Amino acid sequence: MKISEIINGEKPSLSFEVFPPKTDAAYRDVAAAAHAIAALSPSYISVTYGAGGGTSRYTFDIAKSLLDGGTTPLVHLSCIHASKETIREQLTALKEMGIENILALRGDLPAGMSAENLSYRYASDLTREIRDFGGFCIGGACYPEGHPESANGIADIESLKVKVESGCEFLTTQMFFDNNILYNFIYRMYKAGVDVPVVAGIMPVTNPAQVKRICSISGNTLPQRFIRIVDRYGDDPAAMKQAGIAYATEQIIDLYANGINAVHVYSMNKPDVAEAIRRNLSEILK
Repeated sequence: MKISEIINGEKPSLSFEVFPPKTDAAYRDVAAAAHAIAALSPSYISVTYGAGGGTSRYTFDIAKSLLDGGTTPLVHLSCIHASKETIREQLTALKEMGIENILALRGDLPAGMSAENLSYRYASDLTREIRDFGGFCIGGACYPEGHPESANGIADIESLKVKVESGCEFLTTQMFFDNNILYNFIYRMYKAGVDVPVVAGIMPVTNPAQVKRICSISGNTLPQRFIRIVDRYGDDPAAMKQAGIAYATEQIIDLYANGINAVHVYSMNKPDVAEAIRRNLSEILK
């Protein structure tokens, strides 16, 4: 099923994310986690793509196994180290597997690397390639607090407009911890004429180390209410996990109540976290 059909329905959607292993030895555990999350009947499951495409085989294998089990997969596809020939080969393989949905990403530039000599300089270039290949529902990433490489908010929205014009049918946000940031972003996006559906990306923070990593990578704004939770429960793993899941649940309920009908949870290969979120929303998702 196409993601565009799922998220445009009347029923709220709830999806989860898994990331592939780095080695053959870890594949069984990750595949088991993916299928445990699939047992929760999510709207779909996205499968990420490792830096430089090193885990692409695992990404495709997990996505195919999910599809065979009856769960719609969304395959991440990164182009930062890929040639046009490689991308076309991968698109051919995905089509043969019956995969219908791709999240088109450029990928993070390594330190000191320039995008000028890449086969695909921007994610919009990859989006156009996939659109021209045909047969896929294409999603893209967006950043409610601004892409790190964008000069300003206006330039960031203009880049999204190009991505949509290139064939992007929906956008999934980077994680955020203050829903007002998303509401403001969507207002600016729609005002600029970018009117594709937005899937809100939520990460349940279950340990303090995640907070440090999040801030170092994406520079997210952390509300005082969230900081106080981490300060109070960060030294108690069980309490932090419970508080982080509760905070994420509150965010999701507020999003649904305010008309954001599609939510994607960065569940970090943790079926127990995904299950707790799903259970907290059981009546809302009926």
